Amino acid sequence: MRLYAIRSAKIRREAEGFLELGMPQHALQTLGRLGDPAGFGVETLYLWGEGLRTMRRYFEALMPLERAARLAPDDIRIRLALAWCYKRTGRLDLAIGSLEKALLVRPDEALLYYNLACYLSLAGHKRRSLRCLAKAMRLDPVYQDMVDEEADFDPLRADPDFQAIRAGAKAH
Repeated sequence: MRLYAIRSAKIRREAEGFLELGMPQHALQTLGRLGDPAGFGVETLYLWGEGLRTMRRYFEALMPLERAARLAPDDIRIRLALAWCYKRTGRLDLAIGSLEKALLVRPDEALLYYNLACYLSLAGHKRRSLRCLAKAMRLDPVYQDMVDEEADFDPLRADPDFQAIRAGAKAH
């Protein structure tokens, strides 16, 4: 059993390396050497889902990511990946829910607030979107520079409240 665990860890590291190099197909082929996905643990499920997500196979990515989320409900990497896939499969409600669950674990994570602001904007929840956007920018000013190029905020661009948040962020 110990040898299998060592081999599995090595294969996961190899797959992770392929993902970091932008080679998701190689990562998935590598994970395939582990055998039946029914026995995959959290990390392997996450890597499998990430490989599929990177390849824009969002519907397929949902299965391993949802299984990983059930096994590790507090892992925000999994929640972010799930939200990404839910958005791209037309399930903004689930994308929002996934990020809200992640915020229960990491209420100080700017990336979660920023992505949630994006999805809330697309879903037509202006006030909540603006609150999350303001919070993201307070937690990490890097998000101030990303708003102008983010298409998810197009529904709010002409809104005076959105413009006020942008002006306030630029003034700081």
